[in-house]
Amino acid sequence: MGRYVVRRLGQLVVVTLGATLILFACLFVLPGDPVGQIAGSDKARDPAVIAQLHKQYGLDKPLVVQYGNYVGKLVTGDLGTDYTQSRPVTEILAPKLGNTAKLAVFAIVVDVVIGMAVGILAAMKRYSVWDVSATFLTTMAIGVPSIVLGMIIQSIFVVKLNWFPLIADGSFKSMVLPGVTLAIIDAALVAQLARSSMLEVLRADYVKTAVAKGLPSRTVLFRHILRNSVIPVITYIGISFGSLLGGALITETIFNWNGIGLALVQAIQQNNNPIITGVVTISVAVFVVLNLVVDLLYAALDPRIRLA
Repeated sequence: MGRYVVRRLGQLVVVTLGATLILFACLFVLPGDPVGQIAGSDKARDPAVIAQLHKQYGLDKPLVVQYGNYVGKLVTGDLGTDYTQSRPVTEILAPKLGNTAKLAVFAIVVDVVIGMAVGILAAMKRYSVWDVSATFLTTMAIGVPSIVLGMIIQSIFVVKLNWFPLIADGSFKSMVLPGVTLAIIDAALVAQLARSSMLEVLRADYVKTAVAKGLPSRTVLFRHILRNSVIPVITYIGISFGSLLGGALITETIFNWNGIGLALVQAIQQNNNPIITGVVTISVAVFVVLNLVVDLLYAALDPRIRLA
């Protein structure tokens, strides 16, 4: 187990470096000069000012040198300096990452509670009216784009009913609508995964043996059925949570939630490469770490799985 964890942490480093290198290369060849945002429209026409800013931020160096400087700073937790605010990227993104984490935790809790409850009931009452209705509703929810869902929810509960604030202020009340928007589609997917996985486990021989031995229904459900059927759900939840922590671009933009998703959208509009690179680096690292956590949970839930 220890060797496995060390190897996966090594993969985290390799994947993060690979992703940032590709991003650096893409940003390097894209048209546009990010220092134009700093110099202003008048000064931007002065070649001396442009050259000075390029030298100040290291943009006059080749791509390999720029990337090497970035990696050297990244080892110490330094994600660079924002061009427009002349502030460390880490300092700018830290509170935004906290806001995104709060939104992600809220959404994932709703995902698990609602999705697992609906999926379990649908599986236990398979082919009933409840099962058919749950399958139909979850399929409909999965088919709705998040941007459409978010705009509908905002139109009803913010514009018409005025129950929630239009501008998010970081409070729990302003977090409800974007959190629910993120949770609805994921909860529908969790419900369908839980249902299909449970139906497969219910047909397993060890479940039939447990029932034949006269074990209580609660014991059969929690010890034999749920524990073995939850693994596919954990896989999806881990990926979903990583995606949410990486910034829900559309939802955060619609509800003006001050997270790293909104920061990434604004950085792209401003051609602010340090913020873009910082958000991508954080997102990649979060994904790899959560994948490691999911793999370790596999072994804890199912002793037949060996990580070596």
